[in-house]
Amino acid sequence: MRQNGSQLLRLWNAFFNFYGAAALLFLIIPILVIVPLSFNSSSFLSYPLSGFSLRWYQTFFHSQEWLNALGNSLIIAPMATLLATVLGVLASMGLVRGEFRGKGIVMAIVISPMVAPVVIIAVGMFFFFAKLSLLNSYLGLVLAHALLGVPFVVITVVAVLKSYDTTLSRAAASLGASPLYTFSKVTLPLIAPGVFSGALFAFAASFDEVVVTLFLASPRQRTLPIQMFAGIRENLDPTIAAAASIMIGASLILLITMELLRRRGEKMRQASPGH
Repeated sequence: MRQNGSQLLRLWNAFFNFYGAAALLFLIIPILVIVPLSFNSSSFLSYPLSGFSLRWYQTFFHSQEWLNALGNSLIIAPMATLLATVLGVLASMGLVRGEFRGKGIVMAIVISPMVAPVVIIAVGMFFFFAKLSLLNSYLGLVLAHALLGVPFVVITVVAVLKSYDTTLSRAAASLGASPLYTFSKVTLPLIAPGVFSGALFAFAASFDEVVVTLFLASPRQRTLPIQMFAGIRENLDPTIAAAASIMIGASLILLITMELLRRRGEKMRQASPGH
């Protein structure tokens, strides 16, 4: 009887392992299928590959349109990330440590850009920014992308703050430290992994944004995703595959960085006095 139970358990484990691997392949294959196309010598996005070539990467790095789009993304995304991180951390501190009525409603409003349809947000931003004369400007794009990034920062930082040992802050205050000094020297270093994780999510959301940018940007502010979208709509240029492969590589770097930060955060929590 015990042997039959162990065999059944092994079968279930094998089934779930197979199911997990199949689900992982289902998610990854549509993404990775674009990478070989970026090395295709053919002038068309098609399989089978006609030969190996780096011509589309050379086209990408020698095209003024693609480089301008990449430059715009590298200007807008970091600035939006910085603003979203600052606003997200401040909002998280207020939501976790503040005691006021309607905290749940405020939290829902803060994270609403993450759950609301992007096209609705884009239309609202278009009319609101038009009245502020922020359309077709870098400032408008930075503010819009920061708004979309704040929920990612809030969710990660709130989760870290809920497990933060507040006795450390009280101990620093009892020794005469000011609230600002306590936050910068005690609280921030301990919640830094969560802050950086949220910032990376905000950066990825800004760097990958298409819909809001289509509504707010002029051709001069065209970002890399917009350039890719225009290339698909106008002509299927294989340079799109090279740009997509570069973005996939950047995403992998972000994922590895977030995993390292997660492990660092676990080590810091285990080393804290509460543990």
